[in-house]
Amino acid sequence: MALRTAGSVLVVFLWSVAVVLGQYGWSVTYTPQSICALKGSTVQLSCSYRYPSGTVTTTFGFTKMYAVENYVSLSDDPDYKGRVTYRSDKKNVHTLTITDLRESDSATYKFRFITDQTGGRYTGDPGVTLSVTALQVKVTPSSWQNWVTLTCSNTCPLTDNPKPTYIWYKNGHKVKEDSSSSYSDYFSDADSYSCTVKGHEGLSSPAVYKPKSTSVSVSPSGEIVEGSSVTLTCSSDANPPVQSYTWWYKKNGGGYQSMTGPQHVFNQIQLSDTGEYYCRAQNEMGTDRSTTINMDVKYGPKITSMSVSHSGEIVEGSSVTLTCSSDANPPVDKYTWYKNGASLTGSEKTYNFTTISSEDSGEYYCEADNKYGRLNSSYVSVDVQYGPKNTSVSVSPSGEIVEGSSVTLTCSSDANPPVDKYTWYFQNKTFQNGFGKIYNISNFKSKDNGHYHCEAWNGRGSRNSTALMITLPGKQTSVMTASVGIIVVVLVLILCLSGFMWFRKKASKSTSDTRDTSENVEGDSSPVYDNISGFVMTPTAAQTADTDYQDDVHYTSVHFSRSKNQEVPLYSTDQLPQPQKQDKDVQYDAVKFNSPSAATRRAAAQVAEEDSSVIYSTVNKPRTKKT
Repeated sequence: MALRTAGSVLVVFLWSVAVVLGQYGWSVTYTPQSICALKGSTVQLSCSYRYPSGTVTTTFGFTKMYAVENYVSLSDDPDYKGRVTYRSDKKNVHTLTITDLRESDSATYKFRFITDQTGGRYTGDPGVTLSVTALQVKVTPSSWQNWVTLTCSNTCPLTDNPKPTYIWYKNGHKVKEDSSSSYSDYFSDADSYSCTVKGHEGLSSPAVYKPKSTSVSVSPSGEIVEGSSVTLTCSSDANPPVQSYTWWYKKNGGGYQSMTGPQHVFNQIQLSDTGEYYCRAQNEMGTDRSTTINMDVKYGPKITSMSVSHSGEIVEGSSVTLTCSSDANPPVDKYTWYKNGASLTGSEKTYNFTTISSEDSGEYYCEADNKYGRLNSSYVSVDVQYGPKNTSVSVSPSGEIVEGSSVTLTCSSDANPPVDKYTWYFQNKTFQNGFGKIYNISNFKSKDNGHYHCEAWNGRGSRNSTALMITLPGKQTSVMTASVGIIVVVLVLILCLSGFMWFRKKASKSTSDTRDTSENVEGDSSPVYDNISGFVMTPTAAQTADTDYQDDVHYTSVHFSRSKNQEVPLYSTDQLPQPQKQDKDVQYDAVKFNSPSAATRRAAAQVAEEDSSVIYSTVNKPRTKKT
């Protein structure tokens, strides 16, 4: 190593002093050439230099070499700002003082100066090597629990104290001062130890202790959403540094499992990762565990389903509740209901039918919604069952019926489940073989004239149709004519009886003015006056004498429109049905068929010429036997 000049160099080592002799008498002497100092202490680097002639124009003092031929003056280095001072005297002795030494200050420092001579740039080799060391406590665990052997060490022998005296501290209190660098002790979880060397009591080693304040952090912070990337980090305050980290976790209520490493990364966190997590940190002094964190993975609705409160058949008029269920975190905050694809009013978990009707039948589904998504349920069919409705009878052919032709009657009814039984009635009597939807009369005769109705049955009830009157053309006229004759006879008898009673009443008044006129007719009920004609109708002897049947006596009066020279004929059909159980829902309709014969048409025309005010009336008189 040499002082760089134009000529050769000679290096002479005298003890710890390095003297560099250059050509023409140039030289730099470092005292000492290597130094080991404690971190935080103060050190001085000194040198002296000589040159044969000329004048020193610039001194860079000590420079730190960062790379070959790359020297930086310490006064210009920001890392040394406020920590270096220079001192020089007339004997060409230069001293550098560095305070608050740092481990990064370890380097080789060289003195450099420039003279006014040509080529007079000189750097003194080999320079001064500075090593900054920190006291450390090394831990040797024992096979005995909580028994430890400690050693105070540093990386190089201290220049100012090659054989130091070691001082030991436990929890900040001096417990030993000895030339031995080792110390053994039984410790508890809260104990800490440090050491120093005598003369540098303020520069003790960092304390050693078992891990403490162990914690788990989650990144990113905030809610954890399914599918996102999540990192768990275990942190602990420990010296010596933590040797190993162990993670313990329990997912969805299962047993605890383990994994290692200071971090655990979920690239795409799943619902299955929800659970409890904690970590353990371990060094030579012992272990410590963090508190447990709950990994709550948020997600949109899953497994959305719809249920019906009725496990069996749904009957019209009953109360029915539809319930929407969904797995979601956070819980579902809105439900939407749909029927046959159209949304319904309501956003609650349940949809209620207080009294369900047949119109409520259809395909239903629900939609569950929270801040992270939405999901529909599958379709559920709501099938409302009810008894027959709108029962009716239709006849084919719909026009005129010819004697001997085939007539088909069809019973129709709205029902759920569909009608499984039909019963046919003729004149309120059950057909022996009339149990199908269709009843066929292959050879229609006059005996088949009358009222027809059907009854529809299913498992939920029954319903009668209205009665349908079917007659052959021409037969209705003869029946009406016979009925007219009967009515005329009855009216004549009523007029005669009324005249007789009027004369009798008048004769009675002439013999006795005090007789009670209310006794004119034995057993007579109060007469009924019709508000149209003024005729009076009273029960006949035949009506009052009937003891076998109880009659529902109906009084009626008919107003006859009269012209000046013509009386108005009255036609009536009187039907007396046999005692028969009659459905109270039965109603009667009459179907009138025009006569196909010419004779019938002429008779109808003649009747029309005589009077256009013909009134047809049908009187039904149900009779029940007295008990």
